[in-house]
Amino acid sequence: MRENLIIGKKYGIHGYKHDGKIHRSWDEAVLLEIHDDYLVFGNEKTKVTESDGRTWRTKEPAVLYFFYNNWYNIIGQYKKNGIYYYCNIASPFIIEEDTIKYIDYDLDLRVFPDGSFKVLDRGEYKYHKKIMHYSNELDIILKSELTNLINMVRKKELVFAPGVVKKYYELYEGIKQGE
Repeated sequence: MRENLIIGKKYGIHGYKHDGKIHRSWDEAVLLEIHDDYLVFGNEKTKVTESDGRTWRTKEPAVLYFFYNNWYNIIGQYKKNGIYYYCNIASPFIIEEDTIKYIDYDLDLRVFPDGSFKVLDRGEYKYHKKIMHYSNELDIILKSELTNLINMVRKKELVFAPGVVKKYYELYEGIKQGE
């Protein structure tokens, strides 16, 4: 899979729910960098389509991190007053037909520029766990990965380290200008 990846190429993104139904899709994400454990993408003002067909465009530049073996993905949002992170508890991704695909498991972690954070959508997680029959094993994995993410935020590791999103955003800008 990794040998077919091309830096600068545009990929689509599809987020599904546990029942296999598409939840949300993004028109494009430009591949910026390939790591052993994750891929880094960038996009800006990309079209988003909701499961009910509604569409909207993202407002700010974003750097997206998709992990091969971790149950989350992370979006660094480059806003005027600082970097915000939106972390989705989600299955490890796959790429099929130039589309990044993963299962969204409802729980989200919102991280603010000052390093504070808030866990979102606990009620939605509880509801979907019941109606979509998340296994106890899956529940343990997802909650453990949320804890791992919180620890990364507190330690300012990996994508949460100062300057990382800015570096990738500048790389994204360079690729876009070269088109």
